Amino acid sequence: MGYATILFDLDHTLLDSNESERLAFANTMRSFGLDEPDQHLGTYQQINSKLWKSVERGEISPNVVKDRRFELFTQTIGLDADPTDMGDHYMVALGTHGELFPGVPEMLDTVGSRAQLGLITNGLGNVQRTRTARLGLDSYFTGVSISGEIGVAKPDPAIFDHLMAQLGSPSALDTVIVGDSLSSDIAGGHNAGIATCWYNPGGLRGDATPPPSIEVSSIGELPGALLS
Repeated sequence: MGYATILFDLDHTLLDSNESERLAFANTMRSFGLDEPDQHLGTYQQINSKLWKSVERGEISPNVVKDRRFELFTQTIGLDADPTDMGDHYMVALGTHGELFPGVPEMLDTVGSRAQLGLITNGLGNVQRTRTARLGLDSYFTGVSISGEIGVAKPDPAIFDHLMAQLGSPSALDTVIVGDSLSSDIAGGHNAGIATCWYNPGGLRGDATPPPSIEVSSIGELPGALLS
């Protein structure tokens, strides 16, 4: 019969976050006098990734990432710029750059006609709210939980509890999370006691314990995997 409640991750699952990040970074760097931003994108990405892993481990708050990543970045490359101003600019740029993966609206139309949908994302509130409004996602989701707004992040089950309460406390047995990250989405779903669907378009080899309940390699596979 499929799942009655489906939770979706946003970044790298519904949204092409790599392109959003690249465009937002280039826009921000040029505004602060760095004319060849692509040369420094890898450095930024390494710093940003490490900070978000610290968020997943509960070591820092999601909102610390906003300025801290640019404090470390400017120190690393020797750029004379205010990290707070840079963080503010980048937040706006992230919200206004990037598109959904092909097929996402059609997929959400299909699954949303037969299941209740929720959005659960590790991110900063202003960025994610701007993105969902701009991309027309708000109408699909009965509830939204953003780590930067509630102070906890996947894989902490508390962020799942926050979303499930918005959705009317549906049965965990009829609920699944769809996401690209084994360490946040799949581990988080396991911690919350719900089924998990790993969106793995790159065909990566995973070693999650326990393994995801479902694995798909394309957006088009999701309706069949989740509803049948």
